Amino acid sequence: MGLVRLTAGARDMSKAREAAADTGVWPLLRRERTWGPWRLGIALATAAAATWCYLIGEYEGYYLNFFQGSLALTAGSMIGMLLVLLAAGPTCIRFGIESVASTKPQFGSRGWVIPALMQLLSIIGWNAMLLIFFAKSLTQLLGVLGWLPAGVGALQLVPFTTMIACAIVLLVLLWGASGVTHLSNILVAHVFVGFWMLYLLVSQRWPELVAARPALAKPDAVWNYTTGVEIGVTSLLSWWAYIGALIRMAPDGRRIAVPVMLGMGLPVPLLSLIGVAGILVLKNSDPSAWLSTVGGHLYAVVGLSFVAAANFGTAIAGIYASAIGLRNFRRLNDLPWLVVLLVTIMPVAFLGAFVPELVFNHFGTILALIGVCFAPLCGIQIADYYVLRHRRIDIRAIYETQPGCRYYFWGGFNPAAIVATVVGVALYAYLLNPLTYESHGPYRFLTASLPTTLVSGLVHVLLTRLLVIPARQGDYPDRARSQT
Repeated sequence: MGLVRLTAGARDMSKAREAAADTGVWPLLRRERTWGPWRLGIALATAAAATWCYLIGEYEGYYLNFFQGSLALTAGSMIGMLLVLLAAGPTCIRFGIESVASTKPQFGSRGWVIPALMQLLSIIGWNAMLLIFFAKSLTQLLGVLGWLPAGVGALQLVPFTTMIACAIVLLVLLWGASGVTHLSNILVAHVFVGFWMLYLLVSQRWPELVAARPALAKPDAVWNYTTGVEIGVTSLLSWWAYIGALIRMAPDGRRIAVPVMLGMGLPVPLLSLIGVAGILVLKNSDPSAWLSTVGGHLYAVVGLSFVAAANFGTAIAGIYASAIGLRNFRRLNDLPWLVVLLVTIMPVAFLGAFVPELVFNHFGTILALIGVCFAPLCGIQIADYYVLRHRRIDIRAIYETQPGCRYYFWGGFNPAAIVATVVGVALYAYLLNPLTYESHGPYRFLTASLPTTLVSGLVHVLLTRLLVIPARQGDYPDRARSQT
């Protein structure tokens, strides 16, 4: 009996250590990385299948018809997902670390704060929008069920539902990655409900869908198609902020490509087609506004229930990724997991409760700003890992902060990566203004994200070989030195 109790106690201690490990920023050990391909794919698909897909589809439907939009969005999404996987994926899956920690070899032992702020702002913006969508969908559902008091509108419910949603997210994430995966196993059903909604809309409004013309399409068909691809690329570049915290739970990198590309990359364009069809035919991309009209009372109840709930999957993944990223700050790493979660959730709650329409009405700007931030970052990471370091990373050095450590550079910052980021941001803003969507130069043929990714990577390589390596900073291998 004593042996049984001892074994059970050891098992409980092991589970407790694993639970503590996946709420910390330290590299996960192999035994702590328990997600297989299916489990990873389900978690990624649940995170991807949020109602932001409908807004992405709406912006796609402004410029392209249903057929063109489906092709352009799918192509752009898979390209964007591939860039994210190549940038953060190798280091994160190899060492069991999250996205922000993977940038320390490029930006320095203090310079990682720059991508950390990018991650935080991106996730705050996305999650605030998801909670607003949750409020709108919940309001519509209550209206269909006849439970909404007369005179009560969506905006009046946003503060209340935001607080409810944040409380649910907080409770789920107290379990760390286990909370993410347990909820994902339930909410993945939303992916199939989304396909059902798409079938419902397409089958009943097919003639109108074929005849529909995009409202903001320009006479230049090439520009319209390029913009459709760009929307797909920028939408998926935002997954850089999420991917590290999720894929680090898998034991090795040999089997993650398919779950990442199909689980995280493909659902976005497929479910975004709901928004494309909705904006083209019904002039509204939000299913909560047209489900009862197209499918009737019962269909509206089923669909809206999942539309409202689905946002939790992405919000939980986003808050989890952001909280793990904030653990890179030493003071936050020493705090209890609950406190870090509260620090992460509070800005989301503030935006959703007090300025919801400010976020909701500027979705296009948020989308373009993601490209401005993450396209240069992906280019720098890809070039640094494959071209300069030849896939050689020192995991111990990632967690060293003292002067003279391998990734200290100058004062903890790598000027090559910072300058490459600035050049990339300026290039993107020139090619495509994120505020007005006015374009210049080769954008018409190349998009804005792809040239920005390439040029940022090239600038990083050039400055590293001219400045950083001769100064013997950054722990670059001998092969990189011999090429200078």
